[in-house]
Amino acid sequence: MWKSGMKWMFLIIGTMVGAGYASGRELWQFFGHESGLAIILFTLLFISAVGITMKVSYQNQTSNYFALLEIILGKRIARFYDILIFFYLMSTTVIMIAGSGATFEAFQLSKWIGIIFIVAFIIIIFINGIQGVLTFNVIILPLLIVGLLSILMIYTMDEQLTFILSLDHQANWTAAFTFTALNILSILAVLGAVGEKIESNGEIVIASVGSGLILGLTSFLYNNSLMQISEIIILYEIPLFAILKNYPSYTYIIMSILLWCAIFTTAISSVLGLVTRITRFLKYHMWQIALILLVILTPLTNIGFSTLVAFLYPIYGMVNLYLLCAILLFPFYKRI
Repeated sequence: MWKSGMKWMFLIIGTMVGAGYASGRELWQFFGHESGLAIILFTLLFISAVGITMKVSYQNQTSNYFALLEIILGKRIARFYDILIFFYLMSTTVIMIAGSGATFEAFQLSKWIGIIFIVAFIIIIFINGIQGVLTFNVIILPLLIVGLLSILMIYTMDEQLTFILSLDHQANWTAAFTFTALNILSILAVLGAVGEKIESNGEIVIASVGSGLILGLTSFLYNNSLMQISEIIILYEIPLFAILKNYPSYTYIIMSILLWCAIFTTAISSVLGLVTRITRFLKYHMWQIALILLVILTPLTNIGFSTLVAFLYPIYGMVNLYLLCAILLFPFYKRI
């Protein structure tokens, strides 16, 4: 139970901790100053939403996200969100590929080297299907979380930052709802694809609570650090590099590698959601469908990483508030 629960926990974290989150760009877009309460609310909302989603997908043994949408939203509304999720996963994939290019540019390399690199590795992972995705997450995600938390803790101690949470200055608390709504969309897509592989309720508790607490703590530390450099964030495509600017070059290199891994885990999770949906209509191997998708989507990376995040994420966050409410209210009108 613990082993399987951890496997799903890392899949959830890997889906969420992508280019937008790990770079700090997504967190700064939604949170920033006066957001301590918002992050606490996000943690609670996330644990609840993930737990309910996993429970429903487990009970109904789902193999793709559309089946899960039909159960939670009903057939008519599910069709709308089916289209929305499909385009969201495509745009997320584009953002992750662009993020890989931005990471390579930080080392004075062509962004196209980073783009080709991530596309090739995604295809290799999908040769082994869903198991390849899960195996990669279990290996890489612990390193990523430890690395990110370590640098944030070191920065917090070096700058002697405080963690005082004053309820008198929490004007941005509503951001918790749009931030959770944004991220629950891709997580629903992935959990819908693995419902038939979940074996017990214990796995659901471990995965939902574990992922929520880890993401909540990381988000709080990260946002607290970003507030100290708010004046110069606009100068950086990737805010994490602003935090690292005064640290030794090896720290910069290690975190860049981990950032790329975060980008990669979300990219493969997004492609997984797309591929499992498409296999209902096209009877090709997973890697073949992944290849076709990546060939179509890669040219869109020319738009730019920060531009894509700033434009698309708030829109999806607002639209998905209905989906988040439907998930949270589901246990009240249908027993699970």
